[in-house]
Amino acid sequence: MNQMWRIFLTACLMSAYLFAESSASAAPVDDIIEYVRIIDQSDPQSLIRSATEEVQDEIRARAIDPHDTVRIMDIINRDILPYTNIHRTAQLAMGHYWKMATPSQREEITQQFQILLIHTYSGALGLLTPGMKFKYPAAPASNNERDAVVRTIAAYNGDFVEIDYRLYRASDGWRVYDINLLGVWLVQVYKQQFSEAINRNGIDGFIRFLEDRNRKFHDENQNKQLTMLTAPQ
Repeated sequence: MNQMWRIFLTACLMSAYLFAESSASAAPVDDIIEYVRIIDQSDPQSLIRSATEEVQDEIRARAIDPHDTVRIMDIINRDILPYTNIHRTAQLAMGHYWKMATPSQREEITQQFQILLIHTYSGALGLLTPGMKFKYPAAPASNNERDAVVRTIAAYNGDFVEIDYRLYRASDGWRVYDINLLGVWLVQVYKQQFSEAINRNGIDGFIRFLEDRNRKFHDENQNKQLTMLTAPQ
């Protein structure tokens, strides 16, 4: 894998889409809030900068084994999860289908979506290096007091990837709900995928699809953890 794609995957990890593990392995929300670090939320750029630096500090202190899913989940729960809003992301990705879903279906979709995202991108954490740098260009003129885009540039060994985060101001501070990687806003990508899946199998069929994918990812992560525990020291 070339360095450009390593940075791309790392950007995925840093994004809004790093949410909780499955309910069997993720810490309860109350427990997460108890030990979450203090992140500067005075403005959108400060939040992104602070959260990114927290994760980088983890890497500088001790390299991450990509098989160590327990530590990966700990970092995600502490340094990223509290500053995102998966409910808003899922609602936007569902588009008009959101109104067609029952409250219980919406809840299940949100839960399964967050599990899928964390499984999909958790492997990128093992690619982070202490030498990776992030720059923060000026904010777009379209930003306002309720919705904002934060531009960042990830740089390593001469390779550069621009990462844009979209945030909105909630009652408890700024929260990330979308990310632009290499010119593609991921909510739009998921919106197309969700629409195709629901058209084929309906909302209940779409939920079952997410559940099946999450079971597969969960088994793969369990195998990774077992490999790490049984490997010769």
